[in-house]
Amino acid sequence: MLKFLPSLFHQNCQNISPLLSFSENTNLPNIRHCSCNDSAEQNKNLSAVLHGKTDLRMENRPIPKHGANQVLLQMEVVGICGSDVHFYLDGKLGPFVVKSPMVIGHEGSGTVLECGEDVVNLKPGDKVAIEPQMSCKKCNFCKSGNYHLCPDIYFCATPPDDGNLSRYYVHDADFCHKLPCSLDFEHGTLMEPLAVGVHACKRAEVSCGDSVLIIGSGPIGLVSLLAARAYGASRTLVLDIDDFKIQKALQLGADCAINVKGCEDKAIVKSIHDIFGHHPHKTIECCGFEKTFRIGMEATRSGGKMALVGMATDKAHLPIGECIFREVDLLGVFRYANDYPTAIKMVESGIFDPKPLITHHFKLEDAKKAFETASGKKESFIKIMIHANPKWQPLNKEKC
Repeated sequence: MLKFLPSLFHQNCQNISPLLSFSENTNLPNIRHCSCNDSAEQNKNLSAVLHGKTDLRMENRPIPKHGANQVLLQMEVVGICGSDVHFYLDGKLGPFVVKSPMVIGHEGSGTVLECGEDVVNLKPGDKVAIEPQMSCKKCNFCKSGNYHLCPDIYFCATPPDDGNLSRYYVHDADFCHKLPCSLDFEHGTLMEPLAVGVHACKRAEVSCGDSVLIIGSGPIGLVSLLAARAYGASRTLVLDIDDFKIQKALQLGADCAINVKGCEDKAIVKSIHDIFGHHPHKTIECCGFEKTFRIGMEATRSGGKMALVGMATDKAHLPIGECIFREVDLLGVFRYANDYPTAIKMVESGIFDPKPLITHHFKLEDAKKAFETASGKKESFIKIMIHANPKWQPLNKEKC
């Protein structure tokens, strides 16, 4: 992979910013069981329930019952996503509004405890990454493979649908992806954001030899970086306004990362072109602000593609002429479809390890503290993990 020279970076970027960095179980008929927890714990389903803005309560809810095509899971690890933080702080995200109590969380992994009578792809004891959506499997979107666009989809922790930050959770077996022995539960949880990055790269058609600009170095920007490199991007440039995140991008393999805090749009675009030596072939926008939309549209090469992943705003004034007269394609990216298997194979094969994204660990009982950390500015963080299994201990290694 082509590496920029630090001295050249400084020369090209010096006008941008001085901050520059480089490289209950019930006995139901026809059900298979797995006894994984003490009987005292089996009667408890501790769950993190969001009642409104910053009103997160720990409640014991009934252990859910599964259907014929579903599995009952002992939840193991659940990550906090930016969308979770939006719901926690604002009570809404875009058109989705928390109107009644909702279990939060959707980035999860778990152990299969019970299987419905029609489940053939899983067995009790299997480790799974949970793709947190369940589609109708009947509409044209589902039949064409675009099940993430199903109008009747159930998506964890998107109002009014409950999420999976709980001890136990039921999910369609079709959307539970068995993890290979070489991957642990934290890997499984990281498959959710990684699937977003994979989907973004597929939408933008990132391929071998592409120069890729990634705007934003939060969790989604970083997994997009990992996916872009796996798809063969020859050079990658990451923009952010936070030094900690800039350094994390470099740790994960970015060829260059710059802090553009307080810089004018034109200066940022010029620096992008100077660093690459040309306009980037593809841009993956992971912030969702009007300013970052503009920068991406103006920076991307004519005939190039820009994937829109960030969701900070749903209205913006944009230089649409950049798309019309230079045929820059703007591509919406919404969740993922058929991307979990790709994400799992990328990690299993050793192309990269997403574990450096993890910066914090909490027990389920401390979920409120975890969300306070994720929504505050006192600590630097990337990905916060909440451990739902009461037997989890820090530094404990799961065995296959």
